[in-house]
Amino acid sequence: MTMEWLKPVVFLATMAYAIAGVILFWISFIIVDKLTPYDLWGEIVEKKNLALAVVVGAMCLAIGMIVAAAVHG
Repeated sequence: MTMEWLKPVVFLATMAYAIAGVILFWISFIIVDKLTPYDLWGEIVEKKNLALAVVVGAMCLAIGMIVAAAVHG
């Protein structure tokens, strides 16, 4: 096993891609939240809408997979 991941350039590149992925995920979630006709967070937390929570969870997984594929190349 090589210690390639300990090199500063590799570590910083990994951190940059991780931060970019989280930012892209956050922006895409905000866009989806704005496109829906109601407040997702209020509907899930305050009204305890379990069906919507499952749909939003699946959407988060899908957005995460898309962002990971885009960042990976």
